[in-house]
Amino acid sequence: MRAFTAAAVQVAPTPGPLTADSVTANITHCVDMVRRCVEATGAELVVLPESCTTGFTPGCPTEELWELVSEVPGPVTRRLADVAAELGVHLVLGTYERGPTPDVVYNAAVLVDPRGEVVGVYRKTHPFCSESVDGGGWVTPGDTATVVDTELGRIGMIICFDGDYPELARIEAVRGAEVIVRPSALLRSADVWELTSRARAYDNHVYVVGANATGTDPAGVLYFGNSHVVTPVGHIVAKAATHEGWVSARLDPAEALASLTPGSNVGQGFDHLRDRNLDLIRNHREDLEAPAKTTFPHA
Repeated sequence: MRAFTAAAVQVAPTPGPLTADSVTANITHCVDMVRRCVEATGAELVVLPESCTTGFTPGCPTEELWELVSEVPGPVTRRLADVAAELGVHLVLGTYERGPTPDVVYNAAVLVDPRGEVVGVYRKTHPFCSESVDGGGWVTPGDTATVVDTELGRIGMIICFDGDYPELARIEAVRGAEVIVRPSALLRSADVWELTSRARAYDNHVYVVGANATGTDPAGVLYFGNSHVVTPVGHIVAKAATHEGWVSARLDPAEALASLTPGSNVGQGFDHLRDRNLDLIRNHREDLEAPAKTTFPHA
């Protein structure tokens, strides 16, 4: 990894029912915000929120959503890929993606390189309970962790609720991820949003760039923004408010683990990846793979 500036951009979806026109309007708005962000910050990696082309809750049947989006790469990603090439940046965007049949829609994070080429696609492996097809929603889960080797460094991708699951970020870190991007449309509290990004960054000694939606989606759900950049010692170095805009920070591998705590003169001696007890993991593989559920009552 080399030093570079990363930015998280938060945008609000076009209000009202989801239509082909509103998808076009969302994409146009994202393109404009990316241009403005790069001009203002010089960012070389820009992260947009989850499902920024539509808004998170589509308010329509899966088959209708399938018709409004596209395969990846495809029409829904083309203009955003073009602006990445125009600006010479790496761009991560969240979008729903057509599956092989109209009853299959994926929640995808797409990484575009400075040539405008799609170099990585991650499909959300942990859909939120309301979005999952298993819970009556519209998203079919993916089953693959994604890490992409870029000229900036190795970039892993997770999406929103994925951040609640330490296993996914750990797999990506073991595969060499140095930065994990987290496009999101988080529906819970700002405390949970920050806690999970900071934990995944600290667990794995990676930078986390979390871009959270703001505004109101087609189903009328509200989002609180608070996009952030977190260092490999779990320190938030950039944090947005609730309105549209962006935050940016310099990610520097020479400073990532320079001290035990931010600004401390005490050196960082441990390594969460190197120091894992692999015998414990091997001895409890069956426990890790066993079905489980909380014993506490919940909705």
